[in-house]
Amino acid sequence: FQRNLTPLNCLSKTNTSSPSHRKGLFLFKGSETEGRADRDGASDTEGKQDVPEVPVPADDTPEVLNKALSGLSSRWKNWWVRGILTLAMISFFFFIIYLGPMVLMMIVLCVQIKCFHEIITIGYSVYHSYHLPWFRTLSWYFLLCVNYFFYGETVTDYFFTLVQREEPLRILSKYHRFISFALYLTGFCMFVLSLVKKHYRLQFYMFGWTHVTLLIIVTQSHLIIHNLFEGMIWFIVPISCVICNDIMAYMFGFFFGRTPLIKLSPKKTWEGFIGGFFATILFGILLSYVMAGYRYFVCPVEFNNDSNSFTVYCEPSELFQLQYYVLPSVLQSTTVRLYPFQIHSIALSSFASIMGPFGGFFASGFKRAFKIKDFANTIPGHGGIMDRFDCQYLMATFVNVYIASFIRGPNPSKVIQQLLALRLDQQLHIFNSLKAHLIEKGLLPAVEEAA
Repeated sequence: FQRNLTPLNCLSKTNTSSPSHRKGLFLFKGSETEGRADRDGASDTEGKQDVPEVPVPADDTPEVLNKALSGLSSRWKNWWVRGILTLAMISFFFFIIYLGPMVLMMIVLCVQIKCFHEIITIGYSVYHSYHLPWFRTLSWYFLLCVNYFFYGETVTDYFFTLVQREEPLRILSKYHRFISFALYLTGFCMFVLSLVKKHYRLQFYMFGWTHVTLLIIVTQSHLIIHNLFEGMIWFIVPISCVICNDIMAYMFGFFFGRTPLIKLSPKKTWEGFIGGFFATILFGILLSYVMAGYRYFVCPVEFNNDSNSFTVYCEPSELFQLQYYVLPSVLQSTTVRLYPFQIHSIALSSFASIMGPFGGFFASGFKRAFKIKDFANTIPGHGGIMDRFDCQYLMATFVNVYIASFIRGPNPSKVIQQLLALRLDQQLHIFNSLKAHLIEKGLLPAVEEAA
């Protein structure tokens, strides 16, 4: 208050009758008023306090790397730190793939929880001085509710035989949506009861913050798991394309970047964007060719009743069988032998290169809004987990929509699941209707003769 009062006292001792002095006094008061309005906009009228900035995470680079790279400039030091940690993360990714789809699913869940924690922590840091009651508890409770709903739906859809065999699981599956709604309603009532005078607006801000975070993080991670159950290739190729694009765009931008791409990310360049695009397309085609030949990667994840385990063994569909394709006459009608999935990988790679970076731009805008460099300092040189997965969630939605639109047809196993859930008289009615339809088409007698 005294600092703000001093310039006013100085102005009062001068000749304020002149236009220049009146203008200066007006600008000073105007800026003071605008600053006060900005501060008050983040709080209720009953309690006007400054919104604290998010604390800047400390440098978490291992001491070994700091000593080894001490002679380099900050630019090249960051390059080596990012490179070494990137290779370590890729190696860890390969190890997880080796462990199988169920371990992959658990890793996706862990990444989801960590990303949720990083975003919620930013919200908590911004409004920490207000001591909002039950904010963290309710945020984690809603995360639990949403995960229960989504994972329950997934288990029921993909592992119906396992659910029907166990009585507790069958009951939970039958009333799953009602239980999920009851859990959410409980959290909703807890939030209403936690409302406190002078903090109403902020509490509703954070209620919305939590729900938007759930929408972005949990929903997208659920779609990633759906893609995984269609076959690990639908999980690995899209994720790898995003990783490749991120690395190659960084490399091309580091060595050749001159033209800025977008103001939200000043370090992004057109050279990196274009170079990353062509490198990712080539990488996607080659990786798809390697993976499409292995049943371990192309088969859907299913539950085997005989072995009581999850299996990935099947007869590969036409999508993963080599076929001949004739290239356009411009290329002298060259014939090539490809997997049909490789053609689909071009669409996946293109999206990862063109639209995927917008997930990163969105995250950059979010960080600029709160004046932070990274979401956290979990990975030295890279920031938080959310900094590495900001493009992956957008990619997961595209892959899920792509499979539903161009790949997946009617699933006979799910139709049978629906039939088995009906009453016996309804099942008999459907059986008679189907039998009459097959007889009319002339298929049933042929089947009976063959039998």
